[in-house]
Amino acid sequence: MVSETIQLRQKGVITLPAQVREKYGLRPGDVFTLVDLGDGALVLLPKVSEVARLGDQVAEKLAEAGVSVDEVMQALDDERERYYQEHYVSQN
Repeated sequence: MVSETIQLRQKGVITLPAQVREKYGLRPGDVFTLVDLGDGALVLLPKVSEVARLGDQVAEKLAEAGVSVDEVMQALDDERERYYQEHYVSQN
């Protein structure tokens, strides 16, 4: 367990120690839930965006497969064009 002293600054800003941010992969803009346990005990719980979590998983899988984002975008464009041709152009 990490025990650090932090200071509440103007406008309610606190700075989490670098080692804590690095350990948990916290970045600027991350959102937290503040839980008041009573008796002066407060807990900050990171609220991980489901979209961000899934995006990170997709990026990891792409990297493992050696596929670039540009390749994925091109494949999506190609598939979109194929779908358009099959469903709209051939019906005319």
